[in-house]
Amino acid sequence: MADQTSECSGPTRVTIKDLAAELGLAKGTVSRALNGYPDIAEGTRLRVSRAAERMGYRPLAQAQAIRTGRARSLGLVLNAGRSDAHKPFLTDFLDGISRGASEESWTLTVATAEDEADEVATMARLIDERKVDGFILPRTKMRDARIELCRAQSVPFILYGRTGDTTGCAWFDISGEDAMHDAVLRLAGFGHRRIGWLGGMPDYTYTHLRRDGFLAGMAAAGLVPDPSLMADGVFTVEDGAVAGLRLLDHPEPPTAVVCALDVAALGLYRAAARAGRAVGRDLAVISYDGSPEAATADPPLTSYAVDTRAAGRALASMLIARIRGTQPEDLRQVVPARLIPRASDRLSTPIPDAPREAAVPVSTRLA
Repeated sequence: MADQTSECSGPTRVTIKDLAAELGLAKGTVSRALNGYPDIAEGTRLRVSRAAERMGYRPLAQAQAIRTGRARSLGLVLNAGRSDAHKPFLTDFLDGISRGASEESWTLTVATAEDEADEVATMARLIDERKVDGFILPRTKMRDARIELCRAQSVPFILYGRTGDTTGCAWFDISGEDAMHDAVLRLAGFGHRRIGWLGGMPDYTYTHLRRDGFLAGMAAAGLVPDPSLMADGVFTVEDGAVAGLRLLDHPEPPTAVVCALDVAALGLYRAAARAGRAVGRDLAVISYDGSPEAATADPPLTSYAVDTRAAGRALASMLIARIRGTQPEDLRQVVPARLIPRASDRLSTPIPDAPREAAVPVSTRLA
């Protein structure tokens, strides 16, 4: 009878011993390179990882967890109780994190929570059960209980955003403050002098950064901000409609408004319709987020866009580096947002009382 062993058995599993023999390295060196230990030179780590990919090496997750004390999993807890808090970016964001994690043969563990207290409790449970090695923390606050938990438990984390106390913090963020600064200069370059502001919730760090950017832009344009044309605490379309009506009911209403969030701008659209004003005709609007809803608004909303897929990938890579021992001060990156110019910020009618020359340098004006 013919020997059928080769037909019945599965493919031979590539082991660390096989990698070591192929590369002429010690098994311990290969193992430490695969697990990202900082005492292994980057050139060696890359050489080992490329050979592992070429030879089809796949670690046994359970054995690796026992050996290294790591689950090789990144944690993300989403607060489902916040109205539309994650909706504009969630799909692309999760895809980016998953891709970034899988490139290092790590996984993403996602959980949901109903409120902030539940977020912290869920994170604590994942830590106790050793299901994750660190956390990505989106929508960061000036004072953030999630950060305090990670510090207290000595658990690695990376912020998607910034915070008040930056001690021990690594982060990836988008420069919303620069976007708001440039939005003011753009509007001033079109001749606007009365520019309003709709900002976010004061607990969140981005609200302060974007508000500071708006004020810096006003100063750069030689304009004095009118506090009665500024409103914070806007987090939903409904909030934007209420705050927008207050601005437009002003005795001297703004001819343009900068919004910290697309949802605020979309609420302002509703307020403008109720006030008998038309966005893109006699009210200019610029916003921030680059959400899909911005593109389908009437008229389409000029907005600063964020590449959330790229952000997710970067956060995954940076968190893995943090888990492997890179210091948080070496993992801080802020990148610019991208302006998507549409019809909402260019008026089809003359701006009342607009000066002949805008109070901004010629180099900042946009055709």
